[in-house]
Amino acid sequence: MTGRNRVAIIGAGSSGLAAAKNFRAGGFEVQVFEREDDLGGNWNYGKSAARVYRSTHTISSKPGTEYPDFPMPREFPDYPHHTQILAYLRAYARQFDLIRHIRFETGVDRIVPANEGDPATSWSVSFSDGSSGDYDAIVIANGHHGERRYPEYPGHFGGQVIHSADYRTPDLFLGKRVLVVGGGNSGCDIAVEAAQFAERAWHSTRRGYWYMPKYVFGRPADQVADLMLGLRVPLWLRRANATLVHRLLVGSPRATGLPKPDHRLYETHPVVNSLLPYYVGQGDIMPVPDIARLDGNAVWFSDGRCAEVDLIVFATGYAIAFPFVEARHLNWRNGRPILYLHVFHPVYDTLFLAGLIQPDSGQFGLVHWQTLAAARYARAVVEGAKSAEPLRRRKATPEDDLGGGVRYQESPRHHLEVEHWSYRRKLVRWAKTCESR
Repeated sequence: MTGRNRVAIIGAGSSGLAAAKNFRAGGFEVQVFEREDDLGGNWNYGKSAARVYRSTHTISSKPGTEYPDFPMPREFPDYPHHTQILAYLRAYARQFDLIRHIRFETGVDRIVPANEGDPATSWSVSFSDGSSGDYDAIVIANGHHGERRYPEYPGHFGGQVIHSADYRTPDLFLGKRVLVVGGGNSGCDIAVEAAQFAERAWHSTRRGYWYMPKYVFGRPADQVADLMLGLRVPLWLRRANATLVHRLLVGSPRATGLPKPDHRLYETHPVVNSLLPYYVGQGDIMPVPDIARLDGNAVWFSDGRCAEVDLIVFATGYAIAFPFVEARHLNWRNGRPILYLHVFHPVYDTLFLAGLIQPDSGQFGLVHWQTLAAARYARAVVEGAKSAEPLRRRKATPEDDLGGGVRYQESPRHHLEVEHWSYRRKLVRWAKTCESR
C-alpha cells in the first residue's frame, strides 16, 4: 500500500458506510461504489438490492443494532421499522461526510490483483460503466444476500413460485392457498402475513425451532440476554434460563402444535417471532414437514400429507457469492471464504470483507468493529512492515470458534453464524492490537 493509499469500498449499505467512515478516519482516501442510485442496500425498500418487505422491523432492539459511535434517536421504538433504519443510515452518512465519497449507479464487474499472491498487491477494478481504476486496497461490503437459494424436489409444481427476496406486500396472498418454505425469520414473518391474508396457509420446515418473543417481562429479549452475558453467566445456565422462559411465555411445542426442536437453544440462528405460535394455535397456519415431491398443484410432504397449493414462497436463504472476484482470491473452501474473523485474508494485506457474518444480534455495531480493526490493520501495514509482521502471522490462522462455545447445527445457514458477545470482544481486542503497532 503506497502512494495515496486509495481504498475502494464495494457497496453503500450499512457495512460499506461503516467501512468508509472508519477508513477515512484512519487517513485513507476512500471511494465507495454503489450499483443503486441511493445508499442503504438491504434497507432501502423498493431497490433491487433490498431484502426488506413492507412490514419489516428489526429483530434486534436499538442498543443491539446501532453503531456504537452513532446512537439511534431516542424517539425510535425498541424495534425500528425499515424506513427508520434507512433514515438512520442517511443520518450516519451525513454525520461523517460520506455521501460525497459514494459513486452511485456504478456496479463492480471484476476485481483482479495486480500481483497474485503478493500480500501487498494493489487491485484493478472494472466497473459497469466501462471504466476501471487501480486501488491500493479493497473492502468488499456488498452483502451476502444476492444469490437466492432454492431447494430441489422431485416433480414439477404447476402454481406460482417466488423467493422471499422478492416478497414485498401481503396482497399477493389474497384468495390463494399459500405454502411458505423455510424456518428462518423471513419465513416465519411471511407465514404470519399469509395467515392473515391467504385463503389457507401452510408452513414447511425441516426441523422444529425455538420461537423466541421480542419481549421478556416487559424488556426487549436481547437486552435481557445481553445482561446475562455481561454478568458472565455460563452457557449452560443461560440456556437453562432461556429454555424455562420460553416454556413460560411461549409454551411447549406440543401445546402450540409446532414441531419439537431437534436441538438445544442457541444451536440455530435465533428466530424471533411470537406471532407464529399464536396463528398456529388459531389454526390459521398449518405446520408441515419438508416437501417430498411436487405434482402439479399438489405438494406432498415427508409425513405423507398432501396440500393443494397455488403459491409457494421459498424463504430458503441465500448462497454466498461474490461474482466479481474469483473464488481463489478469497481463500474459498467448503462453500465460503475462510478468513480471520470473517474479515482478514490469510495472505493479502490489502483485501478485507465487511459484513460477512450472520450474528445472533444486530449487525451494524459488529461491522463497526470489523472495519475499525481493518482500517487499523491497514494503517499498521502502511507505516511499517516489521511492526506488522506479528499481525500478519496471526491473521494467517482463521478463527475456529466464533460461536462462544455454541455448536451450531451443520447447515449452509450457519456457515457465517457468530455469537455476538464473544465475537465483538475478539474484534475489539484485535482492533486494539492493530492500533498498538
